[in-house]
Amino acid sequence: MNTENHFNATFEKIIAIENKFNSIEYEDCIFKNCDFSQAIFSSCTFMNCEFIDCNLSAVQLPNTSLKTVLFKNCKLIGIAFHACDDFLFEVAFEKCKLDFSSFDGKKMPSTKFADSTFLQATFEGTNLQKSVFRNCDLLHTLFENCNLSYCNFETASNYTIDPQLNIIKKAQFSLQGLPGLLQKFDLIIN
Repeated sequence: MNTENHFNATFEKIIAIENKFNSIEYEDCIFKNCDFSQAIFSSCTFMNCEFIDCNLSAVQLPNTSLKTVLFKNCKLIGIAFHACDDFLFEVAFEKCKLDFSSFDGKKMPSTKFADSTFLQATFEGTNLQKSVFRNCDLLHTLFENCNLSYCNFETASNYTIDPQLNIIKKAQFSLQGLPGLLQKFDLIIN
């Protein structure tokens, strides 16, 4: 992984804890069982890439581009996704642990979140229009000044969303999720 550009490559079992990567491009690459925890990817580009069974906890991504990147069964704890480059930012998550991560200010319409946890994650000023949170645990996750219109939260759990602080037009919720929309009113719902 020492060269500047990687195309159509597969990286397996790479251990690069606390390593620094600068201005490297990865296109159509797959990362399997890698540990990049606490690494810094500065001004890098990941285009059409997949991370499978990887540990990316506390990774720093200043000015890094994530363009159509899929994360499957990855640990992504404490990542400041808001530091990523906004241009063509597109990610999807399946069976990931995204606890304490931040997506503040990102434009993420139609993002797929599936079977993932978001303990104390933050979405402030995030455009999530038409996104799907399928079987996601959103315990203590903050949604503030977000566009959640047409989002699907039907199978999500433990969310608290203030309808007065977010746009939720045509968003889908289950009956069991109703308390998460009314929590600020301190109602008792039986």
